[in-house]
Amino acid sequence: MLAFRQLPDPAFRKPVLLGAAGALAGLVAIAALASWGLGELASGTGWFAGVAAAAGGVLVLFSAWWLFVPLLLAVSGLFLDGVAAAVERRHYPALPPPSGASLAGQAWSSTVLAAKMAGLTLILLPLSLLLPMVGVVGLWAVAAIGLSEGLFEGVALRRMDRAAAEALRQRRRSAIWALGGALAAMAAVPLLNLLVPVLGTAAMTHLLHGSDAPAKPRESGG
Repeated sequence: MLAFRQLPDPAFRKPVLLGAAGALAGLVAIAALASWGLGELASGTGWFAGVAAAAGGVLVLFSAWWLFVPLLLAVSGLFLDGVAAAVERRHYPALPPPSGASLAGQAWSSTVLAAKMAGLTLILLPLSLLLPMVGVVGLWAVAAIGLSEGLFEGVALRRMDRAAAEALRQRRRSAIWALGGALAAMAAVPLLNLLVPVLGTAAMTHLLHGSDAPAKPRESGG
């Protein structure tokens, strides 16, 4: 709820807009490539070519739905440091300046997370078509764990080295995974999924600092 309340913050807008634009561009590229491949299949003759083209079309639509968040995360991850900084300025003004990983290191961490999620998603997609309930639950679990651990690591590395971040992640794993489950559910809702990287980063920043009642924002004008 603290993350939702801070959505109007200007620091939250850039990752949302650029992430959405980049993810949509990526999906257009994937769709164009898939369209070419399906055209090649459909150019054949016989029932196999028709079935393959139809199945491929369904798979492309389904994969686009689940691959949108990894693409969104890869692009918006380049700008999420500002979200964490905005949360800390408003709710934790007494914190010293961050001295952890560089912006490049944080961006690389987001890219690796997105690649892992995309790879696991592609592996689970055929299972989702054969066994829909099992596959969808599997895709949700991949998204929940990937988003939770990846976003928490991203904000933690701003403040500490990787070993300390990993130790803290182990201690708070249940809370981190619970938050990841909520984010993964949001990721399945069109338009709301645009907010997942930003809201996830903000919420994980609150979780990192471990306060149920964060400090009041500093008053303006003294």
